[in-house]
Amino acid sequence: MFSKILIANRGEVAVRVIRACKEMGIQTVAVYSKADSNALHVEMADESYCIGGPMVKDSYLNMDVIITVAKKTGAEAIHPGYGMLSENPEFARKCRENDVVLISPGEEVMHKMGQKEVAREIAKSADVPVTPGSEILSGADDALKWAGEIGYPVILKARAGGGGKGIRVVREEKELVHAFEQVKKEAESSFADDAVFMEKYLENVKHVEVQIIADCKGKVLILGDRDCSVQRKNQKLIEECPAPVLSEELRGRMYEAARRLAVKVGYVTVGTVEFLVKGDKFFFMEMNTRLQVEHSVTEMVCGIDIVEWQIRTAAGVELPYEQEDIGRKKHAIECRICAENARDFTPSTGKVELLHVPGGVDVRFDSALYQSYVVTPFYDSMLGKLIVCSDTRDGAIRKMKSALSEFVLLGIDNNRDMHMKFMENGRFVIGNYDTGICQKVL
Repeated sequence: MFSKILIANRGEVAVRVIRACKEMGIQTVAVYSKADSNALHVEMADESYCIGGPMVKDSYLNMDVIITVAKKTGAEAIHPGYGMLSENPEFARKCRENDVVLISPGEEVMHKMGQKEVAREIAKSADVPVTPGSEILSGADDALKWAGEIGYPVILKARAGGGGKGIRVVREEKELVHAFEQVKKEAESSFADDAVFMEKYLENVKHVEVQIIADCKGKVLILGDRDCSVQRKNQKLIEECPAPVLSEELRGRMYEAARRLAVKVGYVTVGTVEFLVKGDKFFFMEMNTRLQVEHSVTEMVCGIDIVEWQIRTAAGVELPYEQEDIGRKKHAIECRICAENARDFTPSTGKVELLHVPGGVDVRFDSALYQSYVVTPFYDSMLGKLIVCSDTRDGAIRKMKSALSEFVLLGIDNNRDMHMKFMENGRFVIGNYDTGICQKVL
């Protein structure tokens, strides 16, 4: 097992990883930007080092500086969290060349599954259903040709996309050329890769993902599934585990598809296979080769510390569990608390004047917030995740309403009230909602 780990991230996920390391007796090294000098993860780590200016390109994306700090501090491994460098195969390669373990499935898997058009072909070879789609588009004329073959509506996707960026839905031919150019520009700006492909866009679908964990001996366990259909502009807002209104037969087929894909690519550590579900059919969307924001709801249900076992499996430890050991009898819901204006959803900044975190049995707030903390404009707007768990879904909804009513954050505009609207929305309460629910609630 590793004795010291560097966390190449910030905010909530850096705090989450440090907590897991402390429980495992592992020393931690934090890196931070000048804007994050007073951040919670900086105070919690055993060692902390400033690595650059406020912009992520000058700090949290500076591979060479991060690896240098890891080498100088004697960190045997780097945990990339999510976002930032977490799915960057070049970073994985540099870590390997410097004899530092990147806690990930490895550069080869990250490279294959990070290219979404390649991931589609691998999924097909593993007998995992996919929607009709194109190859990488060579230009606007090629996009028009493929759209004619696939049929509108279509969705344009950046090959290296993620976090809701590099995506456009196109419903008519006259919109396609402009949308194609916009996606290419956004992809180049966000991912330094302007390659774009196209898929058939499915209306009124559920976005369901399957959490996996695998060890170096080839054992793949399914830790559960999550419904992530509550999204605004492709950004997830609410997740729940397990997904409501799925039949056990459909759930079983999705689990086996996720397992086949993991085996096909030789997956090790924690990952997620995302699907679009329509009726009794499901289609592969993508594979996330990292820890996800919403892992917390799965932890609450399955009873396994996902971050701890991500670290252990990356160190070569075999999984001691069998599939029948994984808990499935509870229900958890997560609301992402974001710094944003309630009227137009623009990002909010400022100082935390008052913070009260709800408590109680199976109530959890994963965050890096504290009293007097200053939220800057340089990073993602998510401030934390409020998670509750109960024996039933109805109980989880009631518990979340209670927790939201108790949650107080003054000084920064946030979306607490928006989440309460969903907890009181009839369609959400029934569970038979899809990715269009935000248009009806907000």
